[in-house]
Amino acid sequence: MKRRPRTRPLVAEINITPFTDVILVLLVIFMLATPLIYQSNIKVKLPESKSAEPRDAGKVKQTVVTITSEGMVYLDEKVVTHKELKSKIAAMKKTSPGLNVYLRSDQQTRFKDVVDVLDIMTALGISKLDIAAVRVE
Repeated sequence: MKRRPRTRPLVAEINITPFTDVILVLLVIFMLATPLIYQSNIKVKLPESKSAEPRDAGKVKQTVVTITSEGMVYLDEKVVTHKELKSKIAAMKKTSPGLNVYLRSDQQTRFKDVVDVLDIMTALGISKLDIAAVRVE
């Protein structure tokens, strides 16, 4: 009589250790990449302030208006004229009455350009306006 070799029973369990490792790596990547998403491609050197407070970018959706040192006005990364800015912000305010506007301006921007944008925001009734600055110690 021949003796049959013993075969092990089939293991029907799922090993989730590699899956967990992949998920943790993705979590770390997203944690590192998220702050980069909120940074603008428009390069401006923000003015410095000792009393600036950090912005909570993830909590509230804000519309970003940027003024470069050359006086160019951007609305969420797109160049706009003052007329276009007024009409687009007015349309946004209709759909979202509690609209938050985040104003970024270069240190070398003429004050008149900043005042022109602030006049537009005031005329439209924008009450939630944040002005960007870099905190210095």
